[in-house]
Amino acid sequence: MTKFNCFLQNAEMLNDKFNIVPLLYGSLGLEVLTNITFNADDIDILVPQVFVTGERWTEFRSFLENNGYELTDEHEHTFRKDGVDYSYASVEGLKDFADIDIRDINIRNSSGTEYMLLSLEQYLKVYIKSSEDGYRMNVKEKQDNQKIEFIKSLLCL
Repeated sequence: MTKFNCFLQNAEMLNDKFNIVPLLYGSLGLEVLTNITFNADDIDILVPQVFVTGERWTEFRSFLENNGYELTDEHEHTFRKDGVDYSYASVEGLKDFADIDIRDINIRNSSGTEYMLLSLEQYLKVYIKSSEDGYRMNVKEKQDNQKIEFIKSLLCL
């Protein structure tokens, strides 16, 4: 099963159980948007903050664990299922991080499963901001810079 299909399976569960329309984030989201493979290591998913750092975290965690997901890093809200890592973070954080209003993010539908996906312009904001982060500068700088240049080329910038 492809990572995108794994995401869709997860998104369908989140749609059904919590009425969450998750945001497919990170390299996998950029892959889906551009049809270019970036060999995403994991599946980054943004959901409402209440499910990762708020009052519904315990319920969210239990639901995933009851559906075969193993919590591997509570600090990063990372779970593993069938060898694939799923990392969850707050979608509301995009406003402060990269000045992206969640109301401006496109919602897609794949066989009845709804999910959000950033536009190229929004991805450019995210990767530029990410490239300023200390960890990413040391570990992911080359990859981030390549993605920034790739996105700029697609946007003819």
